[in-house]
Amino acid sequence: MLTKHYINEDVLLKSNQALGVSIVAPAFNESTTIVYNVKSLISLSYPKYEVIIINDGSTDDTLEKLIEEFDLVKVPFYYQEHIKTAPVRGHYKSKKTIYSKLLVVDKENRKSKADGSNAGINSSQYPFFVCTDVDSILNPNTIVKLIKPFIESKTKVIASGAAIRSSNSCTFDEGFLVQVHFPTKWYPMFQELEYVRSFLFGRMAWSQVNALILVSGGLGMFDKEVAIKAGGYTHNSFAEDMDLIIRMRKVMYDEEIKFKITYIPESLCWTEVPPNLSILMRQRVRWARGLIQTLLVHKNMFFHPKYGNTGWFALPYFFLFEFLTPIIETFGLFLIISSLTLSYFYGDFIYSDFLMWPLLFVYLFYINITIISILLDELLYKSYANISEILKLIGMALIEPFFYHPILVVAALKGYWRFFIKKEAIWGVMVRKGFKLIEK
Repeated sequence: MLTKHYINEDVLLKSNQALGVSIVAPAFNESTTIVYNVKSLISLSYPKYEVIIINDGSTDDTLEKLIEEFDLVKVPFYYQEHIKTAPVRGHYKSKKTIYSKLLVVDKENRKSKADGSNAGINSSQYPFFVCTDVDSILNPNTIVKLIKPFIESKTKVIASGAAIRSSNSCTFDEGFLVQVHFPTKWYPMFQELEYVRSFLFGRMAWSQVNALILVSGGLGMFDKEVAIKAGGYTHNSFAEDMDLIIRMRKVMYDEEIKFKITYIPESLCWTEVPPNLSILMRQRVRWARGLIQTLLVHKNMFFHPKYGNTGWFALPYFFLFEFLTPIIETFGLFLIISSLTLSYFYGDFIYSDFLMWPLLFVYLFYINITIISILLDELLYKSYANISEILKLIGMALIEPFFYHPILVVAALKGYWRFFIKKEAIWGVMVRKGFKLIEK
């Protein structure tokens, strides 16, 4: 029995009945790349969409650059505050017809991307919205690919997501991706490897069992009505993307409506990832705080029959294998070091052969999964410029458990500690280096 019908992408691109989509992209001090990014967003291939840029209280000349480049003027706007946000100071539209898709929202800063996104949702006119980062570069067919599940599925789709990749060493021309390259810097290399594995295998698997509780804040399409019922993004959450999905799922469970969240295992978004250790640590500490914060907020959903796979499977998994894993690994490492030390002084306190075989098995299992992800990604999507970049990625996989993974464990533990001692949390700012442009 067929559960869905397929629609050719070319049909959607030419259709006069296409579903309207609003692209929501908050911007805080993005002066370096804002013009290129907006030009890229307003050039996507889709017949019916708008681009909403939220100037989230920038202290640089982000707004001034937008006004000058796109000939913007402040316009009267009927603003419905479906979701409570910091005060909105005004809405801007271009005097030029070619930029008619662009709407700029100027608001006061509330120290979170979530609040900016909510102001964009409030300002949107269409029933679906794409939330992205303004510094990200999207595939020209991103909207078409993300909207297809909403149209094709007989079961109500409330959100869809896709793979995200590092843009740090990619080549761009005025906001458009020209050539994908494997990152040249140490930490972005590991993050690229992490993204390939987690997006291709992890989220695809969760989607197949309808238990996906995380659609990345870097790229995701949402049913606006359900998102508003869920209360939009939580401005004081450090995992606002995960929190929104869980609350949207809860709305559907409470209303007893069958639904699903889909994932597209194709790279549709390239974003600048943390280029050094300090920025990476700050990001991952925030993610760790967000994870435990979200699990505690939704603790009443755990093992609740009403909440299906979310309560029985997804949330317990994230508690056991995402939250507890860094703690268990650290405790296990402490036991191994202690046992080896005691063995050195007092004899066979631990059997080294018994210890080595499980460790070797875990390492080889990880290597197999990672290499399969890399090769499958390249086979399907031809993501890299040449074979040397693929071999370099495989080489990074061999050393990742010894270098990069311990950094993530330390960041997670630091995040947990800061959460429990209730240390004031700040988002921090990642300084953008901008894009590598082609030589003219």
